[in-house]
Amino acid sequence: MAKQSVRVHIFNQSYTLLAEDAAELQEVAHSIDELMVSIAGRTSSGDATRVAVLACLHLADRLRDAEKKLRTFEDKSAAIASMLESALDDSAGAT
Repeated sequence: MAKQSVRVHIFNQSYTLLAEDAAELQEVAHSIDELMVSIAGRTSSGDATRVAVLACLHLADRLRDAEKKLRTFEDKSAAIASMLESALDDSAGAT
């Protein structure tokens, strides 16, 4: 899929970016804009850089949580696969 130029608006700034999926980029940009507006509304400073850093910290925290959950799911999946293989080996040996 060819990349296309997409214009997005985040925290009162316009950015032109290249993306393969314009709709997905628009959704991401909208989410970031909402997050930054929300953070700006809860802080005493309207400084865009400070708001952007706080938004990055929030998103990094969410990413870290998602990575931890993924590792847990991977560990559980590996354990289940091992149990299944053991059960199949046991049943194959019993016949």
